[in-house]
Amino acid sequence: MEGKLNVQTENIFPVIKKFLYSDHEIFLRELISNAVDATQKLKTLSTRGDFKGELGDLTIDVKIDSKKKTLTVSDRGIGMTADEVEKYINQIAFSGVTDFLDKYKDSHEPLIGHFGLGFYSAFMVSDKVEIFTKSWKDEPAQHWSCEGNPEFSMEEDKKHTDRGTDIVLHIADDCKEFLEEGTILQLLKKYCRFMPVAIRFGEETVWVDSETDCDKDSKPKRVEKKQPRIINDPEPAWKKSPSSLTDEDYKKFYHELFPMNFEEPLFQIHLNVDYPFNLTGILYFPKVRKTIDPNRNKIQLYCNQVFVTDQVEGVVPDYLMLLHGVLDSPDIPLNVSRSYLQSDANVKKISTHISKKVADKLEEMSKKKEGEEKSALAEKWDDIKIFVQYGMLTDEKFCERAMKFYLLKGVDGTYYTLDSYREKIKALQTDKDKTVCYLYASNAEEEHAYIEKAKAKGYDVLLMDSPLESHFINLLEQKIEKTRFVRVDSDTVEKLIPHEDSIPEKLGKEEQEKLKPIIEGEVDKDKFTVQLESLESDDAPMQVTQSEFMRRYREMAQTSGGGMGFYGELPESYNLVVNINHPLIGRVLNETDTEKQKELVHQLTDLALLGNGLLKGEALSRFLKRSVEMI
Repeated sequence: MEGKLNVQTENIFPVIKKFLYSDHEIFLRELISNAVDATQKLKTLSTRGDFKGELGDLTIDVKIDSKKKTLTVSDRGIGMTADEVEKYINQIAFSGVTDFLDKYKDSHEPLIGHFGLGFYSAFMVSDKVEIFTKSWKDEPAQHWSCEGNPEFSMEEDKKHTDRGTDIVLHIADDCKEFLEEGTILQLLKKYCRFMPVAIRFGEETVWVDSETDCDKDSKPKRVEKKQPRIINDPEPAWKKSPSSLTDEDYKKFYHELFPMNFEEPLFQIHLNVDYPFNLTGILYFPKVRKTIDPNRNKIQLYCNQVFVTDQVEGVVPDYLMLLHGVLDSPDIPLNVSRSYLQSDANVKKISTHISKKVADKLEEMSKKKEGEEKSALAEKWDDIKIFVQYGMLTDEKFCERAMKFYLLKGVDGTYYTLDSYREKIKALQTDKDKTVCYLYASNAEEEHAYIEKAKAKGYDVLLMDSPLESHFINLLEQKIEKTRFVRVDSDTVEKLIPHEDSIPEKLGKEEQEKLKPIIEGEVDKDKFTVQLESLESDDAPMQVTQSEFMRRYREMAQTSGGGMGFYGELPESYNLVVNINHPLIGRVLNETDTEKQKELVHQLTDLALLGNGLLKGEALSRFLKRSVEMI
């Protein structure tokens, strides 16, 4: 028999070769997907009693013949009759799966293909493609051949006596890499390592105990043995019941997914949904580094165990891109080549569901069990805090849920929920305007002196040290009424939480007006603003503070774009707070020797800078020399 393919355009093959698929390597995934479908169909027929023969070995074989320049994909599935080849191969884009699903709607075996174009991806890498196929029905085998143009040949094949289909690709000269074992193995592991039917490719060497040789201790010797290489796991962890898996099983599967990641995941969420859409998968929480740049492309998307992509934007909310793992859903719509996601209502539902399951898991972990010192969430909080903050900043629904379980951490290492911490501090840390003031440090070591001063007043101090903290503090101030966050070094301890009472001033207005220019004359006016304050006489004579508003917005501008660029471009500025009640400040004012007065101002200023880690280089050297001379 000879004829012409039933297509609407004579240029279909150039279109297939250049434009149908985003990457030529996809052809192998498509051909093996077809082989899997053929095998799954046969299993369904056998289950229903329509096929009464022996299933036998259903392993799919992939073989390379470098001399003949061929790559062959063989299955022992349902096969095709002459009429079926005419219908499903000669008429492009008429999917056999669609027909089969219409007939067997209750099929328990998931089928992959839906477009009827997967087979033609073979022409992206081949000069010629042959099909040798024999149906499970008692009909003659068929041999179909085409050289990448609308003409084909088909005849009975008396040599092909076994049920199933062989697709033989005669690889084109410009695609010789697909005749290399390493290339094909890499592609099989990328696209097919979890397909539901076993796939065999070449041989591998393993170490086994010898059945005949023993060492001097009568232990079997370890010897090398070659065996067929099965490249896939047809029953991956996400297809199993969560109750059947241990923590070790989950960790083992994590390293199977990410063999180059040697850290253990913190915990995981096992997804298993069958209504109103079908979704399975496992999402792992890795240790999140102190960075706001999500480590993307760590969630793999599968469709009926066939790898589709690791670009899952849209399916997974942006903040969850920090997670690692695998999702599998036949209900995520793909374009014709299954290479790119299409956006529709199902995708949004799946995205919303994933976010909800993550919130459920974190809320469950936040509940302290009887006898436990702290909750499971507190145990892992330092490693996932930035992830939760990122989610709350970018997803309003997640934020609403997270307000119940978000944890604040004190500088002493104690964890509190938002509600419990407010109850703890509101009595002492409510200012004159009835606003509860949350004091925090960004770096407990660098801000130690300020933390100690706050503690001496009976105040509690939080540790808030993630790169997202400035943005997150703004969010909390919006979400929690009558709330203000203040870093401990943003003002003197008396003014961090303003109260009605004030400390009497030992210097009069005229003396203060005389003092201020003396100090301003010895500091960098572009960097420091001199402020005279009435503080306790045993407080430091001078302190360096940094405006909460300006510092916070400057940090926010540095970690985001948009209209905040103005703040990010501003130079860092500080307040030099002068304690007018300290005896040394009175001494500065009363010193009649101008040089000694300047020296004293420099010494006091440098001490304040040193306490903030701002005294460096030549200025530090001069301070050390001056200190020795003054002693």
